[in-house]
Amino acid sequence: MARRRYELTDWEWAIIEPLLPNKPRGVARVDDRRVLNGIMWRFRSGATWAEIPERYGPSTTCYNRFVRWRKAGVWDRILAEVSAGYNGELVMIDSTCMRVHQNGATGKRGSYDRGMGRPRGGLTSKLHALVDADGRPVSLRLTGGQIHDACEAEALIEAIPEGATLLGDKGYDSNAIREAAAARNVWANIPNRSNRKQRFAFSPWLYKQRNLVERFFNRIKQFRSIATRYDKDPANFLAAIKLICVRLWCNA
Repeated sequence: MARRRYELTDWEWAIIEPLLPNKPRGVARVDDRRVLNGIMWRFRSGATWAEIPERYGPSTTCYNRFVRWRKAGVWDRILAEVSAGYNGELVMIDSTCMRVHQNGATGKRGSYDRGMGRPRGGLTSKLHALVDADGRPVSLRLTGGQIHDACEAEALIEAIPEGATLLGDKGYDSNAIREAAAARNVWANIPNRSNRKQRFAFSPWLYKQRNLVERFFNRIKQFRSIATRYDKDPANFLAAIKLICVRLWCNA
């Protein structure tokens, strides 16, 4: 049962297979399903790439395939395809923090953003997410843990269809966010901060649906490599999250 929990089901594979690159150059690729199962095993177990069991083929093949397809935008395209018909009438926005493991914090320090920060509690990364009315991910952004939720809200709002309703907690109660939502004809059902002078309409009953975004975070954190960040490269870590989200969509 433990082995089956890591691997793609026939249903998931039937959805994912047609979306994979289908024109290999030169020598035929190692079996895609076996390699993807090895990649999923690594994310679910939290082990290193080198510890991927032999039944999934060489661990270097799993790693290289994951990174190469990430650079080619394969994971982004697959997530976009499976989420194209999302329920956009009601969407929720929120963020969650993942602690960075010491192995993930040892990369070269440079001018690029590693998606790590030091808020209270240590080195963390923060995932900002927009989910639909069924709790399925629509748009994702990764930052350091010290970045305020509101800083990424406007970018996520761009993925919301016109006429939708947006649910967010008090951390998103700012004039800039409300104006960005209004510009797309989106109603921001966000509770008013206690010190706000201009009050906005708010529906407590509708706000109860916001727990769907919390459920989404709980589901992806069942994968140990997501709950704790081991990847040094922020692009690899975000790609891992997107690949997990593809599985969530396949089982929605």
